[in-house]
Amino acid sequence: MHTAHILNIDINPALKDSFSVEDVNGQLSEDNTQRRISFNELILVKDGYGTILIDGGTYNITPHSLFVISKGQIYAVNDKHHLEGYVLQFGDCFWEKAPASASNCKAVLFNDPSGHQQMQLNEQDEAMLLNLMTTILDEFREPDYVNKADALAAYLKILMIKVANINSLLHTGHSTNDNKLYRQYVELVSKEYRNTHEVTDYAEKLGISYRQLADLCKRCSGKRAKDIINGQLVAEAKRMLQFSSTPVKEISYLLNFATPYQFSNFFKKETQFSPNEYRTQFVKIGI
Repeated sequence: MHTAHILNIDINPALKDSFSVEDVNGQLSEDNTQRRISFNELILVKDGYGTILIDGGTYNITPHSLFVISKGQIYAVNDKHHLEGYVLQFGDCFWEKAPASASNCKAVLFNDPSGHQQMQLNEQDEAMLLNLMTTILDEFREPDYVNKADALAAYLKILMIKVANINSLLHTGHSTNDNKLYRQYVELVSKEYRNTHEVTDYAEKLGISYRQLADLCKRCSGKRAKDIINGQLVAEAKRMLQFSSTPVKEISYLLNFATPYQFSNFFKKETQFSPNEYRTQFVKIGI
């Protein structure tokens, strides 16, 4: 995989190896080996072609495109042709440096990325993102100073807001208020999915009816409200199965399923694998 220059801030050891950005002028990967990542990643492709496999789905790398890859996803790149663009990576501990007002944007983009794994950019949006990436890279390359992490976190907040806005505008036919309420729902799911799996509970917390929430999700994402909850549960279950040796029985209770049998049925319906099959399939894939 591409080599990134990782930020190393002596003043805050918790941020070590938690943020990187680089410009790409060549290949993203030396081979097409599948890897799982323990950070979040944005790949902005200015020019070039290839394919990228993410969680079993194949996407074409094309000019003027943006890929959103979430922590815990498994992907491989086949880019035998020359690529130009940027790659930005950040860990959750670095994101905590970003102000809370941007947290719902991250939730929309990374908590359930399957619906917007790839975005095709228009000329104006691409130019704006390229300028932001250039600015972030210039700041990243500055000699370390006391508030450098805060500056980078501020730039990351702006980038996340801009990308989330591009994503929302790709789904036409709904208002700014709809976008805001939908983001609130996704953020609420990201915080409460272990406590409740019921759409009615989230609708009550948002002060709207079940039907209003169902219609909102269909307009803004093309998904059912239940799909957003299920997507969060599957993403977390995959991470637990991939990155830990926690027994399936315990995972089922941690995710608030009534029984391990109920969890196994749910997981297989969503992924076509049983939890144990999924864990076995990816046990040899390196980080």
